[in-house]
Amino acid sequence: MSELVKVVVDAMGGDYAPEVPVKGAVDALNERKEIFVYLAGRKEMVEKELAKYEYPKDRLEIVEASEVIETAEPPVAAIRSKKDSSIVVGQTLLRKQQADAFVSSGSTGAVLVGGQVIVGRIKGVERAPLAPLIPTAKGASLLIDCGANVDARPSHLVQFAKMGSVYMENIAGVKRPKVAIVNIGAEEEKGNALVKETFPLLKECKDIQFIGSIEARDIPAGDADVIVCEAFVGNVILKLYEGVGATLISQIKKSMMSNMRSKLGAALVKPALKETLKTFDISAHGGAPLLGLKGLVVKTHGSASAEQIKNALFQCEQFKRQDVTGKIREHIVV
Repeated sequence: MSELVKVVVDAMGGDYAPEVPVKGAVDALNERKEIFVYLAGRKEMVEKELAKYEYPKDRLEIVEASEVIETAEPPVAAIRSKKDSSIVVGQTLLRKQQADAFVSSGSTGAVLVGGQVIVGRIKGVERAPLAPLIPTAKGASLLIDCGANVDARPSHLVQFAKMGSVYMENIAGVKRPKVAIVNIGAEEEKGNALVKETFPLLKECKDIQFIGSIEARDIPAGDADVIVCEAFVGNVILKLYEGVGATLISQIKKSMMSNMRSKLGAALVKPALKETLKTFDISAHGGAPLLGLKGLVVKTHGSASAEQIKNALFQCEQFKRQDVTGKIREHIVV
């Protein structure tokens, strides 16, 4: 049996904590024998949830964390003042190398600040980007950055492209991933100052396969494997993606139930439609890793399901097995 991959799950993070994080962790343990889970949170509440399930007790441990960082709290102040919060306790285990990864559905700001301050960046990494996999017609693309660095510089985006390429090659299995920068047109001379300055640097970078600019409308088609942008643009793309997807599904369901004829048609197409929609389910890809840190930090949506938490743990296992942190370190030259 291979060495266990140890993952800390923030049991108090997210809209449905501790129920959902605990269930996701238990489901992961029951499906994979190579994972060990630390559940960081209020012991009494976590134990109450665990009592509902059967699971391998030798591969799970509760780590007491009496405090919870709420979503509305200022992240820096919360990380400094709530030393016994599930986020700080969990990321401290990662910093001390007692765990290989940390997964949280809690406050995005606190998770990002903790990742930078507690876990720390790999030497040479200027900024750590948040990088979710987003569904496309060809599978999935990595959107980097989607929320961590709203004031990025050209050198940051070049590093994002390198880290994103390493991730896609080792986690998604894409050989020589195609890298593109988000722009308002395909022409090289278009874009704002940041894009114009970054474009030639990406063009000269030998570590990546740069294909030029990509417009937002071409992202869902899967024209690029790694989509590079600063966090403001990336977050707008991600939120629009989620909003349009939810609206389309809602409208399709509404139309299918509008009359008897459409209901009969819905019954016929339901199996095929279900399979198609499954490919666009973002939860299947786990969470968004904060790349470039000394240890793996994964942020899942605040409303993440147990399925997404489970898949985030599988994602952590693969990240560790493929030594993505080590490979990113090799590609970042100081």
